Amino acid sequence: MTLQWTAVAFFLYAEIAVSLILCIPFISAYRWRLVFSWRMWNWLSPYWNKCFFTMIMVLIVLFLDAVREVQKYSVSQSTQDAEVNPNLFDHINMKLFRAQRNLYISGFSLFLWFIIRRVVTLLNQVAAILENTAGLQTQIDCAVRAAQQHQEDNLMLKQALLEGEKSMSAKNEQLKLEVERLSGQLKAAEKAVHKTHAEVEAMKRQSKGLAQEYDRLLREHTQLQNLQSVEDKKDQ
Repeated sequence: MTLQWTAVAFFLYAEIAVSLILCIPFISAYRWRLVFSWRMWNWLSPYWNKCFFTMIMVLIVLFLDAVREVQKYSVSQSTQDAEVNPNLFDHINMKLFRAQRNLYISGFSLFLWFIIRRVVTLLNQVAAILENTAGLQTQIDCAVRAAQQHQEDNLMLKQALLEGEKSMSAKNEQLKLEVERLSGQLKAAEKAVHKTHAEVEAMKRQSKGLAQEYDRLLREHTQLQNLQSVEDKKDQ
């Protein structure tokens, strides 16, 4: 195996190892995002696209070269040449095997190179979605707690209003009873006042009658005195 194909083979083994590591189930996407956010990767990020497309071009060239080699050695010598020179036939089959091996190595390397990039992108997207989901879940929990608190406050307000209404109704009943009691007392006082006025009027009429009777008696007494004085004069 030449140096370039040895390098491609090691690159394929590295891709397989990286793919297996990325597929480990107990490493979450959030942890992979933490790994991808290291300062080292930030420093290499400006060169990442160039490296990616460069490796694609190299692998495509090697893949096309392997395809050409396979096509070249697939056109085997004729059966007569194989019977004449068996070593040449074995050499051609060996070349064909190497070309097919190189084709598989370069093809799988190119395939896994795309797969690794896609897996890394999906892990970042999944981690971002998980972070957004966690943030949304936190907001939802806060909103639910706030709604529960509002419900509890509303229940407390309703209970306070009901208690206030009950106390107000009790106070209103007490006030109604007090008003009725005071109204009764007022009516009784009005009746007493009317009765007193009536008694006063009666006493006034009685006193007036007594005064008139006194005046009459006084006049009669005066007349009697005058008559008596006249008789006394006659007797003398």
